Amino acid sequence: VECSSLDEALSAAQSGADLILLDNFRPQDLHPVAARVKEANPRVLVEASGGITLENLPHFLGPHIDVVSMGSLTHSSPALDFALRV
Repeated sequence: VECSSLDEALSAAQSGADLILLDNFRPQDLHPVAARVKEANPRVLVEASGGITLENLPHFLGPHIDVVSMGSLTHSSPALDFALRV
């Protein structure tokens, strides 16, 4: 379940969500929210997503983050022009 606040994340976890996606959180906000979610529901997986790049990835990693999504790996990669003739 994609969540944008602590209340949404706790509600989703309490409702039985298997994975809570914390989207577009700044690292300083992400980690306390993830810790609270894990404290209330240790079985739930927590995913960080939104604005994560290879450069800032270390700031998003932490003991309460199970999964990291990085769209920048695909939407920021350069195009390759090629042809295949059979």
